Amino acid sequence: MPAREFCGVVGVSLQGKPAGPFLFRGLRALQHRGQESAGMATTSHGSLHHRKGMGLVHEIFHSELLDELPGAAGIGHVRYSTTGSSDLENAQPIVFKLRQEDAAIGHNGDIVNFERVKHRLQAQGVELLGNADTETMGQLIALEYTRTRDLESAIRRSCQEIVGGYSVVLLTGSRVVGFRDPLGIRPLVLGQLDGGMAVASESVALDLMGGRTVRDLKPGEIVILNHGELASSTQIPGAEGRAHCMFEWVYFSRPDSVAEGKSVYDVRHRIGEALAREAPVEADIVVPVPDSARPQALGFSEASRIPYAEALIKNRFVERTFILPDQHRRELEVRVKLHPVPGLLQGKRVALLDDSIVRGTTLREIVQMVRGAGAIRVDVRIGCPPIRAPCYFGIDMKDRKQLAAAGRTTEEVAQLIGADSVHYLSIDGLVRSIGLRSEDLCLGCITGSYPVEVPEERHRFQRSLEEF
Repeated sequence: MPAREFCGVVGVSLQGKPAGPFLFRGLRALQHRGQESAGMATTSHGSLHHRKGMGLVHEIFHSELLDELPGAAGIGHVRYSTTGSSDLENAQPIVFKLRQEDAAIGHNGDIVNFERVKHRLQAQGVELLGNADTETMGQLIALEYTRTRDLESAIRRSCQEIVGGYSVVLLTGSRVVGFRDPLGIRPLVLGQLDGGMAVASESVALDLMGGRTVRDLKPGEIVILNHGELASSTQIPGAEGRAHCMFEWVYFSRPDSVAEGKSVYDVRHRIGEALAREAPVEADIVVPVPDSARPQALGFSEASRIPYAEALIKNRFVERTFILPDQHRRELEVRVKLHPVPGLLQGKRVALLDDSIVRGTTLREIVQMVRGAGAIRVDVRIGCPPIRAPCYFGIDMKDRKQLAAAGRTTEEVAQLIGADSVHYLSIDGLVRSIGLRSEDLCLGCITGSYPVEVPEERHRFQRSLEEF
């Protein structure tokens, strides 16, 4: 089972229609990217309206609350914290001032040089109310805006100082701005709606808003939507390379999304086929860990001709187990969230398919559950190469000591999770399955080689090795 979700963003600009209902549908489509908090901001007649809360989108935004968000332009955000504590203060969008005008900003990703940028702002007298990097980004843009008096220029100058992976939506007046980091690490797509335009973290959000995808934003691209139209598009100077996060295809994006022109479902199906070729196994059934490993398991089953079985049933009414206060309770919660089909695993050799192993604790519980249901052998196949290094660009896995594959052989990982064998997809198999060049992907958590300089990475790496 993979790392915790991070964030999803959506921005909407319409002609004569309220943005709130569109934002609601878009955020519901992106709920898988963050279940901790959600928020929206809209503008009407020069006034900014914003609401946010802790919990799921439908728990927060009932119809009465949507009525309190008038206006044809707006942005929305679902969050899981990677930088900044888990509380309402850091829920997004975050409201700030662009000179005398109210603005709101929402952000997906992480800023690597967050502390340096924060200290620079504080040294220039900027007061920061929270400890989220989103507020820091907004205040940096505001600072540059006081100098340039031009929003695009302020964003370009800010992005040249910021290091990291991010996609951002910003609302000011009637303008909705969307922009992406210079390497396109974090995703952002542009879409056409009935009577307007939108940007979102995934194409599925545009679909569920009744629209269609026009294209992915280019790395480093800044688009401004105004009065339902694409008003302008510019690019951050020096944005020439690409480093799209491979985890979008492995786990984060919904299977019914399309990322960089690649169907997420098709990529995951090809991953399963590649695993069957790379790691054949004698098994009676192929079982996915629901829900994200289903396409991989189907591809594995079809390529290996081993029958596919939905032997683990997910209770869809159990939410947000990651917010429980300790690891022991999270592990116990797995048995509430998943349950084996009685008799289906009895006496079977099981090929268990999962999308990735990060910490390994949840997968260990699942392997034990499969054995407890009568499986006589459990061979685990993983649709991602071993994750041995931290992610600094928006995924909650910054500590090497917690990574199951860091400092362990594959055999030791199998022993850790209680499986008879473990086989990870190769890097070449992953790259071929995605269908992009390896140099156009961020593989930092696999290789330890990052697309941008991470200031303390060498120090952390040395320390982590000494602690193993």
